[in-house]
Amino acid sequence: MAILEVNNLGISFGGLRAVDNLNLTIEKNQLYGLIGPNGAGKTTAFNLLTGVYKPDNGSVVLDGVNITGKSPIEINKGGIARTFQNIRLFKEMSVLDNVKVGLHNQQKYDMFTGILRLPSYYKKEKAMNAKAMELLEVLGLADEANTLSSNLPYGKQRRLEIARALATNPKLLLLDEPAAGMNPNETQELMDMIRFVRDNFDMTILLIEHDMKLVAGICEELTVLNFGQVLTSGKTSEVLNDPKVITAYLGQ
Repeated sequence: MAILEVNNLGISFGGLRAVDNLNLTIEKNQLYGLIGPNGAGKTTAFNLLTGVYKPDNGSVVLDGVNITGKSPIEINKGGIARTFQNIRLFKEMSVLDNVKVGLHNQQKYDMFTGILRLPSYYKKEKAMNAKAMELLEVLGLADEANTLSSNLPYGKQRRLEIARALATNPKLLLLDEPAAGMNPNETQELMDMIRFVRDNFDMTILLIEHDMKLVAGICEELTVLNFGQVLTSGKTSEVLNDPKVITAYLGQ
């Protein structure tokens, strides 16, 4: 069964059709890419999937559950986490505390326990610290646990944003331009990390990306958007050699 089914999803802004009847079927554990030229509607599609925008039409089904029109918090708790093209970290918080923000999505305190700091509160906090450190260790950030996130190098900030997303225990991870601003060495490390996350976290990953080396290197299937509409979908090698894609996306 598909982990994500998107059927005829669409939205308009001021009469402009930003996304028009988008259809996606992503199987569990796939590495799937959503590509297209600037302004094609890719980030708008992510915003529809994560509840930032409510669609005018269509549906989004995650692991058999219809999540269409739900709030971002409900969708995150339901199993979708994301990163952003422009990194969004809590810059005045430590690396460790950034990851714990994601973990708090999985914890429940009653007001009485939280205010009075009862033993159960400290037990849960200790467990969260341990889980956060485990994620940081896996993603190569354990040595920076107490560093302010704003003081991390750019590539490690990207890793931290992914670690925080993983802390919410998602079924589907959306990566919006994860290689943006990275040098070739950082991009290769990112590719290795994305594969590692998929394989070791039992994760399904959907990414938006302009770096064709990364897309060709890790994505198993692609959907190409152009002017908000699906231009083509299929196996990565076939899509990247499609004359329509070469004309629309690569400008050749």
